[in-house]
Amino acid sequence: MTNVGRDTEEIIADMYEVSVEAVVKAGLSMKQMSSWGIGMPSYVNPKTHLLVRANNFGWVNLPIIDYLKKYTDLDIYIDNDANCAALGETLAGVAKDYNDTLMLTIGTGLGGGIIMDKKIYSGSDKMGAELGHTKLVYDGIRCSCGQKGCAESYCSTTALVRQMREALEEDKKTLVWRLCDMDLSKIDGKMIFSAAYQNDILALKIINQFVDYLSYALSSFITIFRPEVVIIGGGLAESGDLLFDLLKTKTYENTFAAKEIGIPESVPAKLGNDAGIIGAALLQLHSDKR
Repeated sequence: MTNVGRDTEEIIADMYEVSVEAVVKAGLSMKQMSSWGIGMPSYVNPKTHLLVRANNFGWVNLPIIDYLKKYTDLDIYIDNDANCAALGETLAGVAKDYNDTLMLTIGTGLGGGIIMDKKIYSGSDKMGAELGHTKLVYDGIRCSCGQKGCAESYCSTTALVRQMREALEEDKKTLVWRLCDMDLSKIDGKMIFSAAYQNDILALKIINQFVDYLSYALSSFITIFRPEVVIIGGGLAESGDLLFDLLKTKTYENTFAAKEIGIPESVPAKLGNDAGIIGAALLQLHSDKR
């Protein structure tokens, strides 16, 4: 556990120690490493070398390179964690047979990564492709980033749980009440899908609404980037056919010229948490140095 309430120095020290442990477990030493790759829930400005904004950590314009250099002389490569996951799945996971992919990681937030020709695409200043913070609803729900109406506020697992909790106030017969033992704090995405697979009317309704939002966002990303395949990661990627069949249908309905040119297939991620680790380890070869 990261335990983000701790001192910054302590968190970064742990990052290094975990990296060393991984190297040792592989039967190697840090002296044999050519670089240190790190995935973070933010970007590092290539001009200032400052970590721009990691909402979950409360870090804004943090001189992260300075912190990291206290522990190693290795070249350091840092990119957004969702970008690293997308790179990992494209190079070694479910999308290894494709060159141009788009990945959405659905969890506490909504992460996004774009891969073009097997390399991370994040714009001219290397700080773009924040797909979760594109606008979905005008003057909508306040996001953790401070803006209103971000896709993350409607398409994350956090959003799904919020939508269910709001609906439960008016429905006392749904199976979800029994699954959570009448404790709203116990509700999670897996529980909602479990109820839906048991044909619970409210759970099916909430998931249908959730996938509406997700398909609206995804249809825009497809129209802009036209990837060969869309990768869905995060906990909800394990939700099975109910999610993916519904997402396919709704995304087809909402995407420009889908009847004429089709839409890319959406597939569940394969590597789990390892996707980001693999992607970060390969940053030296597949992205610009930070």
